[in-house]
Amino acid sequence: MRAREAVPWARCPARWAANSNIDPAIEAEVMPALGLRPAEVATQVVMRDGIAEWVNALAIVATVCEAVALEVRHGQRTEVRELAEPFRSGQKGSSAMPHKKNPIRFRAYRRPGPDHPRLRDAGHRRHSLWHERDISHSSVERIALPDAAIGTDYLLHLTIGLMEGLVVDAARMRANLDATGGLIYSSAVLLELVSSV
Repeated sequence: MRAREAVPWARCPARWAANSNIDPAIEAEVMPALGLRPAEVATQVVMRDGIAEWVNALAIVATVCEAVALEVRHGQRTEVRELAEPFRSGQKGSSAMPHKKNPIRFRAYRRPGPDHPRLRDAGHRRHSLWHERDISHSSVERIALPDAAIGTDYLLHLTIGLMEGLVVDAARMRANLDATGGLIYSSAVLLELVSSV
């Protein structure tokens, strides 16, 4: 074979190795049913870049969920009181300050996110393999990747519940805006002064 000659995947030795135990017909039937496509080039192991991309996508989703929760947590502070998590019947507030309704959902956002070091390790640091034949990454991925999926699903569940039951105090928002006597509009005044010079 010449150096730059293209080899059809069906005749590629790596394809033969990949299908040494499973008939290619099974791949052709199962992959479309799952909405997947086979890797164009494969060795003993699946390429890791797709896994890294997937973990990154989960991390972005988790970050957005946490950003929403952080904004609600700030809005729920006693001195702000613009937003609040849903408060169920029978739910307790602060044990030390009975008037407070602590943001209990926010604490849960700190636990399962895909930014956990083990998940970053599975998504990136185990990307390179010796001759694409080493399977040392798989021992981590068997636990870390399901954790990433389950954790992200949990965060989405929390966020949906948070938004569906979100308490918004529009009057308090108006009061906070008016607290400075209009100074929040000083930028517009400044620009008007500059343009009049």
